[in-house]
This record gives sequence, structure tokens and C-alpha cells, in this order.
Amino acid sequence: MKQFWDIKSVHQDKILLFRMGDFFEMFFDDAVKAAPVLGIALTQRNKKSQDETPMCGVPHHSIAGPINKLLAAGFKIAICDQLEDPKLAKGIVKRGVTRVLTPGMVYDSDTLDGTKPHYLVSLDSESLSFLDTTTGEAFFFRSKKRQSFCASCRFCRWPRS
Repeated sequence: MKQFWDIKSVHQDKILLFRMGDFFEMFFDDAVKAAPVLGIALTQRNKKSQDETPMCGVPHHSIAGPINKLLAAGFKIAICDQLEDPKLAKGIVKRGVTRVLTPGMVYDSDTLDGTKPHYLVSLDSESLSFLDTTTGEAFFFRSKKRQSFCASCRFCRWPRS
């Protein structure tokens, strides 16, 4: 579990999907939060010891659905994959976070609702740009004053003046 905690310490605000063989496992608070959202059983590791560890998991080949459910429920996710072939590993398999996902992002584009726009927004000191990722439509607004965007923009966190 040391490897898990080393990675989790960097991603404390995310549900860590930790690849172990053919499954992505979730432990401790991540498992307690995710299991009801995913409709899966919350089990325990080390049942006979004093250190019972809540856990749940999903098969790696069907991870898209659970990821989309967690994102839709507002969770951030860190996907921790095995970085080497377990058959060739000496000792513990090396693992690392290969993707970080946040609500509003899409893991599996086949799950997008094609009847709704899905915008990416970019803001800099002179312009505000939008791209609908489903249709490719793009447009922008340009201004010399940053505050003109921030007065009504719900995306940025700049102080309003």
C-alpha cells in the first residue's frame, strides 16, 4: 500500500483508480465515495486484521462507463496505470498517473450527447474564445480590457473591478 499512498498523496482531491492486474481498484475514502455512485459492492481488504481497508474495483476493459459516472457525479479522477509488464517486473510493478480527468471532461466520446454543444473555452488578456468540440464551430471576442470579460464571465477567477 506504500505505492498507493505515495501516488495518492499527490492526488488527494481525486478518486485514484489504481490498476492492479485486470482491475482498477479504489481504496479507503475513494472506495467509500465511488461504490454507491457506481452501484458496486464496497468490500474490505485485510478482513482478519485490525487494519481493514475499504475497497472496490472495476475491470480495466470496461472502465469507460464507471469513469463517466464519476465525472458526471462531480468527482475528479486520477488514473494510475501499470508502467511495466508485470511478468518482467522485479519486485513491485511500477505504476504512475497517466491521466487526470475533471468534471466537464470526456473520457469516452461515444457517451457524448450529440444534441448538445460541448464547449472548450480559452481566455487570455485580450480575447475569449469558444470551440464546440462536437461540431467544430468556433468563435471569439476580442477586447483591450480584461475586465470586460470578467464582469460577466463565470469561468475565470480574476478579481472583478
